[in-house]
Amino acid sequence: MTSSNEKDFARIYEEYKANGEQQAILENGGEAQSIPGKEQIVAVRKNDDGDLIAFKTDTGRELDYITALSEAKAGKLAHVDVFHKYGRDILRSEPDGIKENNLDNLPPF
Repeated sequence: MTSSNEKDFARIYEEYKANGEQQAILENGGEAQSIPGKEQIVAVRKNDDGDLIAFKTDTGRELDYITALSEAKAGKLAHVDVFHKYGRDILRSEPDGIKENNLDNLPPF
């Protein structure tokens, strides 16, 4: 393959991602929708390695990682998923295509 083909692949993929992000924003009304009866994570705390270690909800509650996992599993937190990888449960944002609401991108508290 020539380098011009590689550039086309990269350009096409970047356009695809940008279009997907715009569509996700439109589908979600521009931001995460509140879900009655569920709290939403609005801020995070990270350790020195950049790992998420605590979460703050829209009601002002501060949750350690284990508590947040338990509440997410019980369906008490909106817009997050729990999945099992590397021998443990991991909390992550719902894959909605919007980078700004990813847990890693939320403001610190």
